Order: sequence, then structure tokens, then C-alpha cells
Amino acid sequence: MANLLNLERVSKSYGVRPLLSDVSLGVGAGERIGIVGRNGDGKTTLLRVMTGEESPDEGRVSRERGLLIGYLRQTDDFSDTHTVREVVLGGRSDHEWAADAALREIVTVLLAGVELDRAVSGLSGGERRRCGLAGLLIGEHDLIILDEPTNHLDVEAVAWLARHLAGRQSALVVVTHDRWFLDAVCQQTWEVHDGVVDTYEGGYAAFVLAKAERQRQAAASETRRQNLMRKELAWLRRGAPARTSKPKFRIDAANALIEDVPPPRDRMELQRFATQRLGKDVIDVEDVDLARGDRTLLERATWRLGPGDRVGIVGVNGAGKTSVLSLLSGELAPQHGRVRQGRTVVLQHLTQALEFDSPEARVLDTVESIRRVTKTLDGEVSASAMLERFGFTGDKLTARLGDLSGGERRRFQLLRLLLTEPNVLLLDEPTNDLDIETLNVLEDFLDGWPGTLVVVSHDRYFLERVTDSVWALLGDGQISMLPRGVDEYLERRAREVSVSAPRSVEVGGAKGDTSADQDRHFEQPSATPRARAGSAEERTARKALARLDKQLERLAAREAELTEALAASASDPERLAALSVELTALLEEKEAVELDWLDAASVLE
Repeated sequence: MANLLNLERVSKSYGVRPLLSDVSLGVGAGERIGIVGRNGDGKTTLLRVMTGEESPDEGRVSRERGLLIGYLRQTDDFSDTHTVREVVLGGRSDHEWAADAALREIVTVLLAGVELDRAVSGLSGGERRRCGLAGLLIGEHDLIILDEPTNHLDVEAVAWLARHLAGRQSALVVVTHDRWFLDAVCQQTWEVHDGVVDTYEGGYAAFVLAKAERQRQAAASETRRQNLMRKELAWLRRGAPARTSKPKFRIDAANALIEDVPPPRDRMELQRFATQRLGKDVIDVEDVDLARGDRTLLERATWRLGPGDRVGIVGVNGAGKTSVLSLLSGELAPQHGRVRQGRTVVLQHLTQALEFDSPEARVLDTVESIRRVTKTLDGEVSASAMLERFGFTGDKLTARLGDLSGGERRRFQLLRLLLTEPNVLLLDEPTNDLDIETLNVLEDFLDGWPGTLVVVSHDRYFLERVTDSVWALLGDGQISMLPRGVDEYLERRAREVSVSAPRSVEVGGAKGDTSADQDRHFEQPSATPRARAGSAEERTARKALARLDKQLERLAAREAELTEALAASASDPERLAALSVELTALLEEKEAVELDWLDAASVLE
């Protein structure tokens, strides 16, 4: 496999803090790599060094001659005088892009609800972000580098983006805190920490296992971090069935590693404790009509939240998820019906706003003024211990609230709410700006938090991890329970699209509801749509075959290495057993890839 880009002994510092120290890495053709790490540890700096936007202090970065790199930054450089059409489509006429199935799909999914002739200056931050992503994906690149591409995308769009990127031939390097996305897309994971970059085979689930195994072998990790990692492994092994079947090589090792680990939370014990604190009545939504402007969000809707319920809410952008949280909290009144809260309810609502009433206040002083000790199912936790859990140590304890970064503000807001000991928590996009390590800490805390939890989030992994049921706003005026969770939501949305999509739509982007815009389909201008569809399917199949061929080559090479190692380890039973486990798992993975290869090949027969 040809290397597109190489970092050779690269170092990069800001002030006295080294972010990269003697790092050597390479990106091969067709590889898909996810980058994880704490906020501020150098993930974006690594991307900038790779693209050439920043030069290393030491070392060398080499790129293949003529390499075409597409880079999605966290901020765009659009000219406010341009239209969406100009920044995304680069002057392409409507018939040109609408006749190309691949371009049309990118535009209709990512720019749903955004008029193409609208000025960039009037777009929201999320709309500008989606424009930047769409413009990059429309281009042809050898290497795509994405910095937090799932920000501002709903669950449906994230699932589409994962499928799209997995089907491209381009190499991919992506920084994201979306763990479901990492598992769905990436073949390798790089962890940036303490100036170094550790590499792991596979997506997030494989990364968690391999990292825990390295820590176990080294016997050098601190106790709390080990417990968090083991709990995360227990979730991956015992959680959603779709996830547990993915990285097949890890099954035997994972079973051995977590055989004595209990489930992440004791649902019965939490519910018993929650009932003691809340009684039987928590929040009842009775025969409610709710509208925002001229849009009806709920119509004669009835919903009951009981003690200890842990609920996730999903829906397209604009479906009314945030409004439903405001309805539950009492901040928004219904046009008809009533919302009744139990007498013992102590409710806290985390909104998406990041501003503080007192930006001059200090972190530790603010926390201690709320509560010095808070109670959880596992016992009492001091305010200082909670601060340490959420990453506030050293000079961060005396930092001004107004000086905190976006991620630090989000962490502090969560901590401040939890310290008030609420028994009902409403969380609106709590994972925004949080790195994976902080998400693990939050999930660990919620595992022992006894109360009623309602979460709105586009982070599919987080929803599945902390909630017990998923409900959806599907545009019918009701809040519908989905027994199979997010998978069922995506299936129902796909059926709605296929049934309700109009045969033709005016190109250029019509005004209207986001969910309706997201369902639009364009009529093929060609007289032979079936032939064109078949051609597109064949192109996709050829790309898949090329990618799978590379995977099979890599697996075959590793199989040969393991076979040789087995022969050389005949006198070492422990080493022999470990190699046998790895070889068995590798053969299972190879078999799965071969089946995928046969499926793709059948399209071309």
C-alpha cells in the first residue's frame, strides 16, 4: 500500500507545552483513520501539521507528489458576499449537479432546508458547517481530513455520512468524539496524548479493548482510569447487539478481560432509590398541543415520565426536541392540555447556551458556594473530587468562568447542575464540545445517579449508553417509543422518505421545514434513469471491491506472520495461546471481508 503522507520524528510546541514529541506516522492510500484524545492535547495541531498549514518545530512531513488533500476545519473561510451555490457547488448549473446521483445526494442530505441562492452571511453556524462539509465532499481528493465533521448533524445525517465515507476510495483522517461514527467508519484509531500518538487497529470498540489490554499488561495505569475503561468494555460487550458483533477479533480477549465486571448500572437499584426520592409521580404530559410559530410540534400528545426513567429523544433538526425539553421544564407553556410535575421534583435543565451570569467568578469558589459534598448511589463525593473528575485541576481551579474554553464551559455547566442534587435531569445536547475521556466520566457519574433522565442528543453512542428507551418526534404530533432504539428510528425515517418523497422538486432549494426538505428527491433529467442508476451502482461496487481487496491483502499478510509466529512459539504455551486467539479472530474477520467481497462482486456479474 502506497503511503500518501508521512510524518518523520515530528515535534511541535506552543510556548513551553509540547503537543507533539518525536511523532512518526503514515497515511496509506484508502486507509480510514480516526483521531481521539482530550481537548487541548493536540489533535487539531496534528491535522494542521499534516496538511501543511503549520510547520513542525522539528522533523519532516512528506507528501506524495500531486497529492490532493481536502481539509474541513472547525471554522470556515467563506466570503460573506458569496451564495451557498457559489461556496458549495463552485458555479455548477442546476442541471449539471442534479443529473449526477452522487452530487445530488450530498446536496439533498447536507443542505436540506438551505436555499442555494441564499447569502452565506445569513447562515447559522451549523448551516455554514454543513455547507463546508458538502463543498468538500463534492470534490475529488486523494486524502480527506475532517475536524469534527459530525457537529451540527442529526442522527440521520451522521448515519448517511458514515456510509458515504466508508464507500469512498479516498483515504480519510478524521478527528471526532462521536464513538458510534468511529466504529462505523474507521479502520485505525490514533490517540493523541502527552505529546505522543498511540496507534490501534480498528474503530472505537477495538481501541478500547486494545488500550485496556496494554494497560493491563503494563500494570501501570491508575485505579480509577482502569475502572472507567473496564466499565466501558462491559458496555461494549453487553450493550447493543449491533455493536458487539463488529470487531470480531476481540471477543475471546474481551470475555476474559471483563468476566468479573458487572453491568454499567444496576437499573433496579437505581429505580428503587429514585422512587424513594421522587415518589410515583414525576412529569405527566396530558393531551398537549404545542406549536412554535406556524408549526405544530405536538397534537393531543400524552406522555408519562416515571421515577428512574432514562429516556432519549431523537428527531430531525427542527422537529421540536429542544421545545419538548422546555415544555417538560415548565419554561414553555402548551397551547392546550397540561404538564404536571410531581411535588418532590427537583429539576435541572442543561440548555445549549454556554454563557455565564457571572463571568468574573472563579471555578472553585462557584462550586463550593453550591455544595461542598454531593450524594450518589455509591456514597458522598466532595466538590473538589467532582472537579477533579471533570478535569478541573491545578490553575483551572482558580480560572475565571469567562476564560474557560467551550469544552470547559460545558463540563462546568454539567458539574454545577449535578452538584445541586436534582432528581430530574433534562440534557440538551450534553456531548457538544466534550472529548471522549470526559464523556466516559459523565457516563460513569450517570451510572450511579438515581433520578429521571431525559436526553436530547445526536450522539448515538451516548444515547444508547446512558438511556434505557428511545422516543422519537416523527412529525405526526406524537412522542413515539421505539423499542429497537435508533436503528428503528432510521428505518422508519427511510420508509417515510421512500413513501412521501415527491417525484420532482424545483432545484435550487425550496424554503420549508427541515424534515420535509431532507426528504426531497430529484427527478432524473435523463430519459434512461435505470441505466444511470445501474452505472452508479457498478461504480460503487468497484470502489468497494478495491477497498476490500486491500483489506484482504493486509489480512493475508498478517495471517502469514501469525502462522510463522505460531511455529516459532511451540515451546511457549502462553504465547502460543495468545497467538491462537488472534489467528482465530483474524480468520473470522477475513471470512466476513470475503463475504462482503462476494456481495460487491455479484453486482458486476
